[in-house]
Amino acid sequence: MADVKRLVFSILTFLEDQKKTGGLDDEQVESLEVSIQCLETVYGLSTSDQNQAAHYHVPRNLLDIFNSQISETDSDLSSLSLHEPTPEEREEAEKLKNRGNEFMKSEKFSDALESYTQAIKRDGKNAVYYCNRAAAYSKLNKHQQAIEDCTRALAIDTSYSKAYGRMGIAYTALNDHEQARECYRKALELDPDNQSYQNNLEIAEQKLREAAAGAGFAAGPAGGMDIGALLSNPQLMNMATNMMSNPQMQQMLSSIMSNQSGGEGGLSSLLQAGQQLATQIQQQNPELVQQLRSQLRQPDQDQQPGSQ
Repeated sequence: MADVKRLVFSILTFLEDQKKTGGLDDEQVESLEVSIQCLETVYGLSTSDQNQAAHYHVPRNLLDIFNSQISETDSDLSSLSLHEPTPEEREEAEKLKNRGNEFMKSEKFSDALESYTQAIKRDGKNAVYYCNRAAAYSKLNKHQQAIEDCTRALAIDTSYSKAYGRMGIAYTALNDHEQARECYRKALELDPDNQSYQNNLEIAEQKLREAAAGAGFAAGPAGGMDIGALLSNPQLMNMATNMMSNPQMQQMLSSIMSNQSGGEGGLSSLLQAGQQLATQIQQQNPELVQQLRSQLRQPDQDQQPGSQ
């Protein structure tokens, strides 16, 4: 019953909000009040009860939850004629945009979406309205629609860096880090001093490096590196031979073998041998170390995904 009461409490909260911001006349508000009283009586709930509010409150409002789960049916404005707006339409569109901004601040993303859509209907040639609506779509986890709106904004204003930035955020949410990287690069070209774009670009590039490394390790037990090439490296093999003939190294390996049943002594000796081996390689041939690091860390250039 607790889940049902949370749902009903969300409905009551939505209805209370509609009384204030739904643009209803007095008769409609009165009808809502009757509905609210009936639901409160049946389920023993009250939105004015602080204890109930703390117990049944849901972070997102009901309309946002609803809109995030349904398919968009009327957001495509391609069929609307992009007529030249009148001064009155421009003024009304700007008011609707500002209203949408206020809804975004109060995290009423569905209301913001509707306000931006109404602004676009009055002035479909303003890139800002599409870009702002893209932000609302992203908040509702409708990232493909956000990308489409950013594309519309850029068709109107090709130098709109914020549209590229918001498109990058949407692609990131879809785990398309390659496209996100390109969007952030373009945003930085237009706004080189924007630290947010720079940070997001670095994150996208890091994600791509991680994906490339993961693809390499998934390719086989060798982690995608050419073990044959490493073993055939004459410098490495010659150094390994010399180390194995070193009495100190032989003694250390003998100690490890004598503790092969396990325990802290064997592990400690193994770690010590590994550290000594790494130190000697670094001291004797730092160029070889750099070469090995490159083979281990750098993804195969032929496998790098191309930009679209």
